[in-house]
Amino acid sequence: MIDSLLLLTGYQKVKLENGKVIKQNPGIMLDMSSLAEGYSSDIIGKFLAKRGCHNYMVEIGGEVVARGVNNRGVTWNIGISKPDETAFYAREDIQAVVRLPGKALSTSGNYRNFYIEEGKKYAHEIDPHTGYPAEQNLLSATVMAADCITADAWSTAFMVLGLEKSVEVLKKLPGIEVYFIYADESGFNKIYMSDHFKDYLSE
Repeated sequence: MIDSLLLLTGYQKVKLENGKVIKQNPGIMLDMSSLAEGYSSDIIGKFLAKRGCHNYMVEIGGEVVARGVNNRGVTWNIGISKPDETAFYAREDIQAVVRLPGKALSTSGNYRNFYIEEGKKYAHEIDPHTGYPAEQNLLSATVMAADCITADAWSTAFMVLGLEKSVEVLKKLPGIEVYFIYADESGFNKIYMSDHFKDYLSE
């Protein structure tokens, strides 16, 4: 079944022509769920700004757009959760707090959305090359960008790519800052952040 589905997978098999979506195979389906929350946050933010709102924070499913200051007159501060599978049932700890002055932030992780089959945990991100859940050392990928659809897209992509490939791709992405939590060879959680991300961390 996986092999047959891979025949329908790949952005190269879809193109836009004169405002129409053209698919190589009628069985191909487009699922925008990995972008929908970030895009929706952008749309609502623009809606508020167009109506004269200078201070707002929009959050949908962990995808955040912030402008101006909060009700205390302080730049919006957004928490990055520690990767914890029990976070829905126990106290949720914060790994870091990010100041978000006129930026967007998205975090993807495999520690909340997963399933277990025959004792093995499978993440919800699918590797398009294999058709199976991505098996990487990244536990969560937080991306800061000018808009939330971009941050949302890259946070998902980085979770599939893994730490090493993501760091390489980052060299070609101006305007993108990242905060990665990953597991080292001994299973301990480690942090990788881009050069300027630390400038946004709250003390």
